[in-house]
Amino acid sequence: MPTQQSRQFIHYQLMWMLGALVILSVLQALTLELFFVISLIGLLIMIELTAPIYVTPQWRRRLKWLIGLGLLVFAYIVIRRILAILPPGVI
Repeated sequence: MPTQQSRQFIHYQLMWMLGALVILSVLQALTLELFFVISLIGLLIMIELTAPIYVTPQWRRRLKWLIGLGLLVFAYIVIRRILAILPPGVI
């Protein structure tokens, strides 16, 4: 059963993602990669801003796996972008 803190964390993250979606749509810059990167940045910010001082709840310990997966996907996106910029024959 989710606690009040975990529900609040999820609500803040969903608000961040919805705000990012709206802003990217208004700017006509909405791509899946950009939305993912902004959502990941929001997740990392939310984790730091809502970090408990003394005791870490179990649900927050599981966020490490989500962060790791997010960073792997981010690295994949960055590598794809770098390879797209490089001229042919460099690799």
